[in-house]
Amino acid sequence: MEKFNHEYNADQIQVLEGLEAVRKRPGMYIGSVSVRGLHHLVYEIVDNSVDEALAGYCKNISVKIEPGNIICVEDDGRGIPVDIHPKTKLSAAETVYTKLHAGGKFGGDSGYKVSGGLHGVGASVVNALSDWTEVTIQRDGGIYTMSFERGKVVKKLERIGDSDKTGTKVRFFADGSIFETLEYEFDVLEKRFREMAFLTKGLHITLEDLREETPKKADFCFEGGLKSFVEYLNKNKEKLHQEPIYIDKEGEFPVEIAIQYTTSYSENIYTFVNNINTIEGGTHLEGFKRSLTKVFNDYAKSHNILKEKDSNLLGDDIREGITAVISVKVKEPQFEGQTKTKLGNSEVSGIVQSLVNEYLSAFLEENPNVAKAILDKCVSASRAREAARKARELVRRKSALETTTLPGKLADCSSKNSEECEVYIVEGDSAGGSAKQGRDRRFQAILPLWGKMLNVEKSRADKIYGNDKLNPVIIAIGAGIGADFDITKIRYGKVIIMADADVDGAHIRTLLLTFFFRYMRPLVENGNVYLAQPPLYKLSKRGMEDIYCYNDEELAKAYKEIEEKGISKDQVSIQRYKGLGEMNPEQLWETTMDPERRVLIQVSVDDAIKADETFTVLMGDDVGPRREFIESNAKFVKNLDI
Repeated sequence: MEKFNHEYNADQIQVLEGLEAVRKRPGMYIGSVSVRGLHHLVYEIVDNSVDEALAGYCKNISVKIEPGNIICVEDDGRGIPVDIHPKTKLSAAETVYTKLHAGGKFGGDSGYKVSGGLHGVGASVVNALSDWTEVTIQRDGGIYTMSFERGKVVKKLERIGDSDKTGTKVRFFADGSIFETLEYEFDVLEKRFREMAFLTKGLHITLEDLREETPKKADFCFEGGLKSFVEYLNKNKEKLHQEPIYIDKEGEFPVEIAIQYTTSYSENIYTFVNNINTIEGGTHLEGFKRSLTKVFNDYAKSHNILKEKDSNLLGDDIREGITAVISVKVKEPQFEGQTKTKLGNSEVSGIVQSLVNEYLSAFLEENPNVAKAILDKCVSASRAREAARKARELVRRKSALETTTLPGKLADCSSKNSEECEVYIVEGDSAGGSAKQGRDRRFQAILPLWGKMLNVEKSRADKIYGNDKLNPVIIAIGAGIGADFDITKIRYGKVIIMADADVDGAHIRTLLLTFFFRYMRPLVENGNVYLAQPPLYKLSKRGMEDIYCYNDEELAKAYKEIEEKGISKDQVSIQRYKGLGEMNPEQLWETTMDPERRVLIQVSVDDAIKADETFTVLMGDDVGPRREFIESNAKFVKNLDI
């Protein structure tokens, strides 16, 4: 190996002073510099205010998006301390905003019993990644201000007046040289702050968007806490019991849990630690699941609901149709990995399990009608699971590389490297034929589907395994479904839905996405699912290369460029594609399948709660919410077949 001809000594070691490290590697602190990272700045400041609420000192938080995308966050907490810090010899407020790992969240004698936020570095990170920051503090009878530019102090903390109020106000403008965009999305912030209000009972959060002539405003305050949260999650679902099962224990180790069963077949459990969404679960979820399984089995046996021929109910049976939110407050939480998405404190499992055992057992005894309704559903789920097991054995693949009978209509690719392989799920035999002829056989597989497939939102797993439309998809992908799904066994790194650009095509995409979300969610979360974007128009003229346009904006731009070349618009013929089958293999390759020229949309699940709600509305049994959704979104429709 060739060696570089220079010395390597202390002079080559780079030391980033102060907040320079944050500006140099922002992704390490906020995840990314995309729109997601931009919103993260707001969350970090609001998290500090929420910590004041958790400590019992803050009742109101106001968040404003001011004209020019300036953020203003104000609370009525205690206000950041303004006295001199013994170690830094700076004011405590300046220390918090200029020093990493400075704040009231570390150690047993910190200012907070429990706290969320980003390891206590939120304020300094936001300051470092902002073009400017202004902080106003009211406490100790005074009003104090200080300001910064790109993390550096431009105005030291000074007292500017008197006040008998307390609280902190932070205004900042994100640094455009760091972030890809500075445009905040009201809906994204609204979802996050609604969730925060649910998790902090009685806290009032106001969000205002002042950028437009007509301001937007959202107010959140839920005295019911997680009980209100579960009711919100199930607002479009048919419930087995109207009143959620609610557990709320204060003390040294606060635990709050709300449970409600619906007639749906999906399981929705959300867990939080100190208001942090632990999307990977952890010990609090483990304790909850163990208790749920034990309590319902004990009750079923003691009340002769389980007959001799029935074995114990499994956890999956008992959790069918459940919506639950679990929130625990831990003084020193231990998280697995860097992302705070899985709780690791071993003692939490036993505490949650013991608490749920006590409260849930008492609830079932006191509410026998509710207990019977839930257990009837559990027993039905158990029988369906056994039917699904038998059906599953017919289609399960033990390995992504193991030879097996693949679907007859699947035209597989020659490569066995799943990372480079991709499968196009194509609507109809006609389009499938063109795709098979136009593809690159080395790494592109084609699976044609015909007709409408099963709506899995209204079906149990035993119906899915035997479905002639979904079965080929399950076998082709090769990783199982539901609890058996194993992302490491997928046969294709890209699963691409290629449907017509019309209403029927949109319906097929929705049905497939519902299936992937409910039964292969890791496939979506891992970024393996894509939507192909076939062109809507083709412009052609003798002597001119064909021009493909994927939307009306591109069509208008193409016409303008043609006219600039001196060609009349009337001389150019236009074809509006209504189906993929109208394209010959060469056209399909050029426009939709060639990796060098195609347009793919990657499907992601940034907000599982919102995704679950959307699938329930669009694909569930209740017509009312679906009608309301259609009416409120009709104005956004661009391509509608008449």
